[in-house]
Amino acid sequence: MKLIYKIALRLSLFLLPLLTLWAVIFYFTMVREINDEADDALEDYSELIIMRMLAGQPLPKMNEGSNNSYSITGVSPEYAAAHPAFSYHDAEVYIPEKEETEPARVFTTIFRDHYGDFHELQVAMPTFEKDDLQLTMLRWLVSLYLLLLVITVGTTLWVFHKSMRPLYTLLGWLDSYVPGRKAAPVPNDTDIREFRRLNESAQQAVDRSEQLFEQQKQFIGNASHELQTPLAVLQGRLEYLVDTAGLSEETMLELSKMQGTLSQAIRLNKTLLLLTRIDNGQFPESSDVDIAAMLRELQQMYADIYSEKQLRFSLDIPGSFTQKMNESLASVLLSNLLKNACIHSRDAAQVSISLRDGLLEVANGGDAPLDATRIFERFYQGSKKEGSTGLGLALVRAVAGYYGMDLSYGFSGGMHRFRVRFSQP
Repeated sequence: MKLIYKIALRLSLFLLPLLTLWAVIFYFTMVREINDEADDALEDYSELIIMRMLAGQPLPKMNEGSNNSYSITGVSPEYAAAHPAFSYHDAEVYIPEKEETEPARVFTTIFRDHYGDFHELQVAMPTFEKDDLQLTMLRWLVSLYLLLLVITVGTTLWVFHKSMRPLYTLLGWLDSYVPGRKAAPVPNDTDIREFRRLNESAQQAVDRSEQLFEQQKQFIGNASHELQTPLAVLQGRLEYLVDTAGLSEETMLELSKMQGTLSQAIRLNKTLLLLTRIDNGQFPESSDVDIAAMLRELQQMYADIYSEKQLRFSLDIPGSFTQKMNESLASVLLSNLLKNACIHSRDAAQVSISLRDGLLEVANGGDAPLDATRIFERFYQGSKKEGSTGLGLALVRAVAGYYGMDLSYGFSGGMHRFRVRFSQP
């Protein structure tokens, strides 16, 4: 999940309990204020009734245009002593004009007249429907929550994108960085101190990586060059010894084994030199290479080389498909893909080669998928095979990376599938 989406989610989750708490506090505060106003009005109305009664004046008419109502009941001294002088409570009061009951605020008080008799006065004033108020508040709360959420998240997204633009620039720069290729200086056009430090640290890390990468390439190249001469001398001396007459069969067998091991070392050394040259960009010349024709030639060549395995080749290749690239590197790319498929196939197995719409796929049988994250690493081999240096697929990756081709590995239908996406001619 992106950071901005995580922030938006947390903001929405934070706003929900906050607004709920605000709604509860607001509801009870509003109810208290309404009750206070109603209580004050009830007190004034009850005082008017009591004063008129004590003065012998006519009492107000019941429900006189206001739906207010009252009742006066005589009570005993014991009842008066047992009950508070006044009290408030909520009740349902019947309104004759509407022929229905409505919620009302009721004020009850006990007073004594000139004759010492006690009376209980109950005054009722219709008030609001609490259920309706709760429902209305819920609707407005949901609307307010959604409005605040949209405003808050929208503002946050805008501020976030504006503030985090240097980070996205840095991420784009890191994504475009390819080890071994000179990278442009990291964009550092920001006045935010933390981002400037992050950019500087990224630049320093890339510079160190480039330095180590160059040192590694130079070491491999120098070591391979230095090994060429002694390896050639050893090969010549072994050939001389093999041609010497009078050697025993056991000696000849050991010399033959030494020649095989030395040939493997020479192939490995040449492959490392080739990798170094590719990494150093020493193949600038290019021409129109017919990939389809080269695939057919290589398929025939490897069919002859591995004829004892009796491999069954399946070709789905157009008549012609050209690419602008170095011919030697094209041969390295295709030959290593085909050789890898032949080496790692069982006897009489099928090797499938297809080239359609710029997508080359070379597939061979297998029991289980290989580690796709390491398959193109140098010296990685799922299973050691005779004649394999462990650098073939590393060469494929180097050539594909040199020309910006998409290279991938997959396993389906019991087949290892290596795919290279060429640019369309």
